[in-house]
Amino acid sequence: MTLPRAFHRYREETDKELASIVGRSDLVLYDMMRYHLGWIDEAGRPVAVQGGKLVRPTLCLLSCEAVGGDWHMALPAAAAVELVNSYSLIHDDIEDGDEKRRGRATVWRIWGQPQAINAGDTMHALAMLAILSLEEKGVAPVKVVRAATILDQAGIELCQGQYLDISYEDRFDINIDAYLQMADGKTAALIACSLELGALLGTEEQELLLRFHRLGRKLGLAYQMKNDVLGIWSSGSPASDIKKKKKTLPVIYALERAKGKEREQLLRIYNKKTISSEDVDRAVQLLSHMGAKEYTEEMARRYYREALAELEEVNLPLPAKEELREVAAFVVEREY
Repeated sequence: MTLPRAFHRYREETDKELASIVGRSDLVLYDMMRYHLGWIDEAGRPVAVQGGKLVRPTLCLLSCEAVGGDWHMALPAAAAVELVNSYSLIHDDIEDGDEKRRGRATVWRIWGQPQAINAGDTMHALAMLAILSLEEKGVAPVKVVRAATILDQAGIELCQGQYLDISYEDRFDINIDAYLQMADGKTAALIACSLELGALLGTEEQELLLRFHRLGRKLGLAYQMKNDVLGIWSSGSPASDIKKKKKTLPVIYALERAKGKEREQLLRIYNKKTISSEDVDRAVQLLSHMGAKEYTEEMARRYYREALAELEEVNLPLPAKEELREVAAFVVEREY
């Protein structure tokens, strides 16, 4: 599925805003951030590699415009949510030991874990400065404080979700409810924050803010579930989540359903310190046999439908609703 129009409309201005925040310092620390964002190679040379999809800043700007606001005014908030997401990914790569992201070496793999932590921490601080700069765009101080609170609360939930994700790796008593708690913090919180921030900067209607927040929570869960499918059955990085022994939704579902020899085999594989390629293949076979992929995809569609139900309750111009529908559909239908 191709990127919806909204992603292209905001991309250039979002990149410019991010570049203005990260700055032009010649300190290598800033090169590390620019590298992670996809602007330069490890030697500091400009590259044509595009960074992430910018899902969160796109949702922020789209929600602002949808409620009648000027999306240009919300650019610092859009950049802030992307910087929070980016810092969490730098740290996530360290925690998971991932050596590749988007086909390139991760920040820690090139510059080492201590310096990668510094780069992530700096990104987090820059995100907060970006939010505070909203006042320079004419945003009322009370709204700036609220925006900063929303972003910080999402950041706390993100860290809590990541904590749970790591803590689940060596446990076998994880059920679907525990998974949803983890995914709600790790992924859905920041997506909800993005939509709520945009709406906050475009309207005074509190009911709209609540609707956009709930829409983001549902959409975020669908987004994580699609990630779970791609983390096992993606052609670009097949079974990467199994290699890392992640307790994603397909695995949790399979562990709940598996009995007898199938359960013994899954437990044996996940109890190993290092999972071999043969073990990975067998685990994928077991998950596929038990319908774990289909279950996860249906769960993603369920939360997608619940997100759309929230959207239908919002009084917005038809073109704005249609664009939000397109973005929501992309979340559950994408193949990357």
